[in-house]
Amino acid sequence: MNWMKVLRRLARVSIVSVFLIILAGSVVRMTGSGMGCPDWPKCFGLAIPPTEVDQVLWSPNTSYASGQMILHKEALWKATEKFTSGETLDLSHWEKYTKHDYAIFNAFHTWVEFINRLIGALSGIPIFFLFVVSMIIGFKEKKWLYALLCFGSLFMMGFEAWLGKLVVDGNLIPGSITIHMLGAIIIVFLLGAIIRKSQDVRIQTSKRTKAVLTIFLVLALIQLLFGTQVREEIDYLLKEGMLPRGEWVESIGTWFLIHRSFSWIMLAGAALLVAWDQRSEFKLGLTSRVGVLVLLQVMVGVGLAWFEIPPYLQPTHLVGSILLLALVWDRILIAKT
Repeated sequence: MNWMKVLRRLARVSIVSVFLIILAGSVVRMTGSGMGCPDWPKCFGLAIPPTEVDQVLWSPNTSYASGQMILHKEALWKATEKFTSGETLDLSHWEKYTKHDYAIFNAFHTWVEFINRLIGALSGIPIFFLFVVSMIIGFKEKKWLYALLCFGSLFMMGFEAWLGKLVVDGNLIPGSITIHMLGAIIIVFLLGAIIRKSQDVRIQTSKRTKAVLTIFLVLALIQLLFGTQVREEIDYLLKEGMLPRGEWVESIGTWFLIHRSFSWIMLAGAALLVAWDQRSEFKLGLTSRVGVLVLLQVMVGVGLAWFEIPPYLQPTHLVGSILLLALVWDRILIAKT
């Protein structure tokens, strides 16, 4: 069996699954469904989330599993054991859930968050087998770099899941979006390195070209981080219920202005990168990809600002940003000086 070929295929499946996680996570944020499941890893203490509010309200003569949750007096209560309820509510079988004070059931939000978690769990499967294959290659061919990169990917997936638990327990901890996003980017970079290293595809270029690529990658990463700070501000407005959507842009403040202004630097950087590639003796194929992606990102950003941050444009903007980073990282990997 050609284990390197298997490795590449698993890495490609894994990187697609990571982009699906990023998209699903963005939809969760877009719809405000981050606390749709108030506990982790289950949802209201159930393996399959509830679909109706009656399922999270106390009922007489009903069997409850240990850990199952109900809403009572604007609070969450957790069953301390497996039991069957009587004719009246007996709180001796329940304890108040104190990790946070979010006690709302919305079936749509619950299932959006559950599907996000399900995609995350399923995405871990190809990455696990990717690590197994990399170990086989390590023992058979003494190529341990792949095992190291695959272990890094697997570790980061576990870290992202652990962070997700902390975020839910803390009712959407401030700064969590930025950390989650950095974790996802690291996974994409590791998987991209596995794919390119296994193909052994290199294009001769100059040190200056590689330096320009690296600088642009850093600029794109900074711009993405600015964008996550804008998203944090929006989450705060949503959580506090302070303003209608039409007034968000004016109320976001400094981070939005920085993010918007920095887009001009990104446009200039993309133009410089494309021009440099066109003048270079060795082409890396950046003109039609990086230039178009940056231009599309700016257009989507303008749409977000002008049309009061429409929900459907938010996932588009985020996935486009990660695609841009992945493309530039890929060019850096294949550039040979």
